[in-house]
Formats: sequence, C-alpha cells, structure tokens
Amino acid sequence: MRADLTAHLGSAAGAWLHRALDEAAAHPGTHGPISVWELRIAEAGRRCGSEYADAARVLILHAARADTDALTRVYFQGTAAERRAVLHALPHLVPGPEALPLVEDALRTNDTRLLAAAVGPYAARHLDPHQWRHAVLKCLFTGVRVDTVADLDRRAHRDAELARMLGDYAAERTAAGRPVPEDLHRVLTLTDPTAIPPAPAAERGSRGTDGKES
Repeated sequence: MRADLTAHLGSAAGAWLHRALDEAAAHPGTHGPISVWELRIAEAGRRCGSEYADAARVLILHAARADTDALTRVYFQGTAAERRAVLHALPHLVPGPEALPLVEDALRTNDTRLLAAAVGPYAARHLDPHQWRHAVLKCLFTGVRVDTVADLDRRAHRDAELARMLGDYAAERTAAGRPVPEDLHRVLTLTDPTAIPPAPAAERGSRGTDGKES
C-alpha cells in the first residue's frame, strides 16, 4: 500500500508521509496527552488530499502499532474520515474481538462511507450472526452496496434466518409500493440457491389473477 500511495502523491505529500511514518515507527503508542502520530492522522487530509488520506492514515496507524485503546481514542475523538481509517486498520492491528464496539458504533450511523468501512474483514471475522445479519440489512436500508460486505458469500451461505429477514424486508417494501433493492435478490440467492426473488411490483401489477399479462 505504501509504494502504491507514494506513487500517486506529489513530492511534498510523499515527503510528509515518509516523515509521518518514521515518527510513528520511532514513537509508537502514546506519549503524553496525545501522540505525535495522532497529530499526523489529523493532518493527513490537508497533506495528502481527500483521495489518498484514508490510505495515509491506515499506514500511520500500522506504523505506530496502535493498540485497541489507541484506536478507540482516535476513533471517538476523530472526524468521520479518521473513523473510517480506524475501521480499515482493525483487521491489521487487532487480532481479537476487543475492538468490536467501534464497528458497532459505526453500524448505528447513517453515514454510508462509514458503514461501508464497518462491514470490512474485521466485522466478517468477529461479528456474531445476529449482528452480522443486521449489518447486511443496514447496508440494504441505506443503499450501501453489498459488494463492500467482506466475506459475504461464506457468511450468507444457507443462512435461513437471514433469508427470513430479507423476505420480511422485501415484503414490507412491496406492501409500501417501494422497489426491492437488486442487492437483496443477490444476498437472498446466497442464503438459498433455489430461492426465487419476488417479482417487481410493476411486473406483478401487469398480471391478472390467472398469472397472465393483463
């Protein structure tokens, strides 16, 4: 990631990132009220631009070997962009489930970019089935593409409870005259390869009671 990011940054931004990573590696953890690498995380957007700031922040967190306490502090004190970086860094820095409260907090928001970061590999590895199913539904509610849900195929495979929840959601949308997201059909097929998605409302409305076109 570092080589790829450096290749896209200008000389000034690249030099800043190099210094920030060296500082983080030389002074990991916390020193005083706030560590020097935490300041660099806050600067990343201004120094590297919004397009590359997430990657720069993840690299700084990794170089600093940030533990769960440090990641929690950065997450709750940071901006939405800084919170995204923490979520992206979790699978690289926290081997166990102790950082799940950060994922759970992100899943309570309606910030679609934060939600997309929350359903990454760390969530796939550690969310229990109940939490994970609701995370998938939250993506459908908010329009976050299910392509962002890490390990979706494996975790959704033959999950009968998820299939039931998806069916209920589809029925609610249909009853309200609202379209059923295409992503719902995809996930439903993963839960049961024999599942037949409900027909779109417009198609059902064009058929008579005998199933023929009216």
